[in-house]
Amino acid sequence: MARRIVVDPIPRIEGHLRIETVLDENNNVADAFSSGTMWRGLELILKGRDPRDAWAFTQRICGVCTTVHAIASVRCVEDAVGIKIPENARIIRNLMNATQQTQDHLVHFYHLHALDWVDVVSALSADPKETSEIAQSISPWPKSSPGYFKDLKSRLTKFVESGQLGIFSNGYWGHPAYKLPPAVNLLAVAHYLEALDFQKEIIKIHTIFGGKNPHPSYVVGGVPTAIDPNGDKVINVERLSMIKKIIDDTQTFIDQVYIPDLLAVAKYYKDWGAIGGGLGNYLAYGDFPETDIHDPGSFKWPRGAILNKDLSHVDEDVNPTDLSQIKEEIAHSWYTYEGDKDSLHPWEGQTNPKYSGPELPYKYLDTDKKYSWLKTPRWKDNPMEVGPLARVLIAYVKGVDEIVDTVNFVLKDLDVPAAALFSTLGRTAARGIECKQTAGFMRNYYDQLVANVKSGDTKVFDSSLWNPERWPKDCKGFGFTEAPRGALGHWIHIQNGKIADYQIVVPSTWNASPRDSKGRPGAYEAALKGTPMADPELPLEILRTVHSFDPCLACASHIMDMNGNEITTVKIV
Repeated sequence: MARRIVVDPIPRIEGHLRIETVLDENNNVADAFSSGTMWRGLELILKGRDPRDAWAFTQRICGVCTTVHAIASVRCVEDAVGIKIPENARIIRNLMNATQQTQDHLVHFYHLHALDWVDVVSALSADPKETSEIAQSISPWPKSSPGYFKDLKSRLTKFVESGQLGIFSNGYWGHPAYKLPPAVNLLAVAHYLEALDFQKEIIKIHTIFGGKNPHPSYVVGGVPTAIDPNGDKVINVERLSMIKKIIDDTQTFIDQVYIPDLLAVAKYYKDWGAIGGGLGNYLAYGDFPETDIHDPGSFKWPRGAILNKDLSHVDEDVNPTDLSQIKEEIAHSWYTYEGDKDSLHPWEGQTNPKYSGPELPYKYLDTDKKYSWLKTPRWKDNPMEVGPLARVLIAYVKGVDEIVDTVNFVLKDLDVPAAALFSTLGRTAARGIECKQTAGFMRNYYDQLVANVKSGDTKVFDSSLWNPERWPKDCKGFGFTEAPRGALGHWIHIQNGKIADYQIVVPSTWNASPRDSKGRPGAYEAALKGTPMADPELPLEILRTVHSFDPCLACASHIMDMNGNEITTVKIV
């Protein structure tokens, strides 16, 4: 009988994801099933509300990607009613978006994914002098003396001996799949703790422009932050100088800590360049417009799709407003569509939840039937992977100079072919490559903003279409961004100044989707197939591949306790 392994929940934050795998006789994953275990109900909550308020609701979908839903939301309203934002607003939004991606990738590598590769307990046997020598050989980062690592080891030892591992609890320490020597493990743990402190500095840019973080403020028509170089309570010279220092420090941390760590760890796991490839289909909406948001040719991250791992061609015919291109199926999702529809474009989308799974608590899902609260998006009827790997591959094939140079550097340093990008290791490396680029975007947009302010341009908001009475009585809009986890789309239908319909397709819906009506798996499910398991009782390898996507399944309207019992229900009345 086939052995079934269940990991639930699987993310380190924003849980609600269950993975069930079926192993063959050699303990390799023969099949996998991804189930979103909580319902997202934001689409129903938004009906009848003022479209100018939608960003504030949708942004609460997630406390990790703290700004991306707001960007997509204001863009979709502006698209519907025909608002063109000022140049400074475009620049500030791009800067905030680049800040989000950079901070999120640092958090992902160190705090959500590193412990899949780094054995914390092994670090206790490290020689601090050896760790220091390794650190100084790969980077000029100043915190690299033997004394620094000796003190850290002492702190870590006391932490472990106390029996209170805290943030390092529930790890598979000592697992045979861990390959790093103790000295490298100690180096990685040191930078884990440094990154935990440093990431909160980066995100202060959101507080400066948006008033707070998480969930900085946005506004339809621009940004809510006034600019006056000599003002007191606005963006002034002092705050611009603060932003510059944050950007400088961020680039230094990425160049001297993140990238050296990524390459150092990856060299011990090059076999993972052949594991976790999955679908081989990649989709990106593109982002960071250098001119108008409706001009994909100006995007620093280009729009496009790659099919069947073909690195010779990018399909540029990606149009999320084309009713024939993007559709969501519900063949294996706990929803119904009126009129017995099989799939719907988001502008025609429906959110009709209907749970038909096993009664709680259950041992296994009935994967022959409906088994997830996630729908199943498809692009031109193809299952697609979205995220940093998709963005990097599309930019690489399209010949974006910065990406081509960085990708080739990483491939050469690791001594692996380009085909190794189609893997768990490639997905993890792509985040580092992208993080370095987005940190560069931060500097680029800062320079653009300063140049505009020096020229006397301080406009950040266009009020000409703020009043809904000036809007079309019936209109539709599409807003998007490339969130850290991938292509994010918001589709809105406005009637008489109110939201008639709103649909959101998030990156983890693409990647974590269940089977479609043809039985084809989603990205997580496909990537897990063939994964070798050293010890099925300690499914570390499943974590590695799924965490490489950075799963985030938030915005549930049901809350359940650790035993699966419902404790709160939010009803739409």
